Amino acid sequence: MTLETRPTPPVAEHRDIVRSHHGEDVTDSYEWLREKTNAEVIAHLEAENAYTEAVTAHLDGLRERIFEEIKGRVQQTDLSVPVRHRDWWHYTRTIEGEQYAVHARIAVGDSPDRPVLDAGAVPEGEEVLLDGNKEAQGEEFFSLGAYDVTAHGDRLAYAVDTSGDERFDLKIKDLASGEIIDDSVTGIGYGTAWSADGTHIFYTRVDDAWRPHEVWRHEVGTPAEHDVLVHHEEDERFWMGIGTSRDDRHVVIMLGSKNTSETRLLSADDPTGEFRVVAPRTEGLEYEVEPAGDYLWIVHNAEHRDFELAVAPLESTDRADWRTVLPGENGVRVSGVDAFSGHLALALRRDGLTQVQILPLSADGRPIGQGYQVPVEEEVYSIETGANPTYDTDTLLVTIESLVTPSSIYELDLVSGELELLKRQPVLGGYDPADYQQHRLWATAEDGTRIPISLVARKDIQPDGSNPGLLYGYGSYEISIDPYFSVSRLSYLDRGVVYAIAHVRGGGEMGRGWYESGRMEHKRNTFTDFVAAADEVVASGWVAADRLAAEGRSAGGLLMGAVVNLAPEKFRVVHAGVAFVDALTTILNPALPLTVGEWEEWGNPLESAEIYQLMRSYTPYENIREVEYPAILATTGLNDTRVFYVEPVKWVARLRETVTNDPQQRPILLKTEMVAGHGGKTGRYDAWRETAFEIAFMVDQLGATEAR
Repeated sequence: MTLETRPTPPVAEHRDIVRSHHGEDVTDSYEWLREKTNAEVIAHLEAENAYTEAVTAHLDGLRERIFEEIKGRVQQTDLSVPVRHRDWWHYTRTIEGEQYAVHARIAVGDSPDRPVLDAGAVPEGEEVLLDGNKEAQGEEFFSLGAYDVTAHGDRLAYAVDTSGDERFDLKIKDLASGEIIDDSVTGIGYGTAWSADGTHIFYTRVDDAWRPHEVWRHEVGTPAEHDVLVHHEEDERFWMGIGTSRDDRHVVIMLGSKNTSETRLLSADDPTGEFRVVAPRTEGLEYEVEPAGDYLWIVHNAEHRDFELAVAPLESTDRADWRTVLPGENGVRVSGVDAFSGHLALALRRDGLTQVQILPLSADGRPIGQGYQVPVEEEVYSIETGANPTYDTDTLLVTIESLVTPSSIYELDLVSGELELLKRQPVLGGYDPADYQQHRLWATAEDGTRIPISLVARKDIQPDGSNPGLLYGYGSYEISIDPYFSVSRLSYLDRGVVYAIAHVRGGGEMGRGWYESGRMEHKRNTFTDFVAAADEVVASGWVAADRLAAEGRSAGGLLMGAVVNLAPEKFRVVHAGVAFVDALTTILNPALPLTVGEWEEWGNPLESAEIYQLMRSYTPYENIREVEYPAILATTGLNDTRVFYVEPVKWVARLRETVTNDPQQRPILLKTEMVAGHGGKTGRYDAWRETAFEIAFMVDQLGATEAR
């Protein structure tokens, strides 16, 4: 490529806007790019997309090969394990060549046994409830925000988003006739809940800041303007969700800020009645409620930072009624409970790994003994309960996977503790887990804290200091990035790339204390932990010092921006997806979605000069240095309501004018999906192509384009 034919990056015009807080004036030349309806902004995004396409044109063949690798490993015509709810077995089917799943059911009939279905054939007696491909016809984007069948199985409520802004239109289908009987409710949030008789449905609405702040009741067949507001949440820190209890007896409203929660219950038999509060909100008290039979099972942090399990009478409205069942234990995070007629299934975390503990119940619903832990025989893994909508059951679906073992669904006999494998995610193309190795490493942070790392590589890879590698991280909101299997990751591994996950503070991998030591005034730990993990994968010989990539998305994108400012020399290439890289600008604006509710995560820089200066010191957009940076790919969606597209757009513009990169050797690229939101493209083939684009860019920069 000659100098004359090299593509030229777009240059955004400087239009200075001054931000003034705590005695400091900050000039922002690119804030004008927030004007989504401005034709100049759209033109700039399109120019950026064209530039990215031109710079990566030489990767067209590689992208296509990786796409075919991903597609070739997936059993494209497949179906899920059938799950029973009352008189029906529910499942989803995927069909080769189709983008979306088909949601269907068959009658239980005379046999209570789970049917064995053939993935390549339409099951006898199948009733299709929702075909995503037909619903998405003619749309560039399609996503469901609710899929909810009545307890009696006669109606389906589903909610559709066709733009990516996560606002959904509600449709109600009569399953006997197949007709849409109600589509009057539009613009709702996630989730719905049916009354017991299927005459009423509850849903949420979001405010201008995209916060679910209202629950409404709709009577099927009546105009939406007749709907009744049943709860309005005035505290701007609180979000909400809506659902139905496992035994179908209660409608449940879950309310929560980052450190306080509240649950409200309503008998599903009395949809026009009043919700009752299980325990009034108390600042700092978090609790989750599982109504089951005559009891409320409650996971809470009233007495212990890592939470504990309590039980209360079904009609309780006072925390004084809570009786401890499983007391809190340091280093063991109790993260949830599923209650059934004869057993409890507790979700736990210990030593950075998930666990499921089964507690038997007596005839009167009281726990018996300590129960048992569901065994997993791998060094690093994830285990969780699966879809278990039936309350009165002697079996439980659990899902187990690891970095080398595809997602595997087992049926657990709750009495004997025996596991039966029902389905393991098929991986075509001769995949053999024995061809790969996985390990747990430990990095040492600046303050001496040990940081767990999950690592996977081909079996023939040796820690000889020569390998390319990729380090993934997140580290916010107590969200854990647990070891998981990925078909697309094989395109990295089979090119000799060592893949690692840094379980940095700010996530929840090691308990509540792990989260608290990576938020607010301790946020810098998240970034230095990741750098320590980068040092460890190099020092241990798994990755060459000059061949390390990094990747993070959303708040993990903030992590990417922070670590390249902190230690740009440690990374060869970085992918920052839907990246929260202009965090201070966002958190200073209460009108934006990621603001008021986020003050408990990051602090409030509007009120606190100390928090303002802290965020000012790490927010990626404001701390770019005039040195060589890694090659950078920033990806976003124009309709993202969580992290606005403008953040990575501004970041890329300022990176280009500041860093000393050779734009041919270490390009800085922006790719915007013009009809998508926070999760990117929705059709599976479209999503695979997007993933192939990202992988191709990364392995090209790492010099690892050839598959072994």
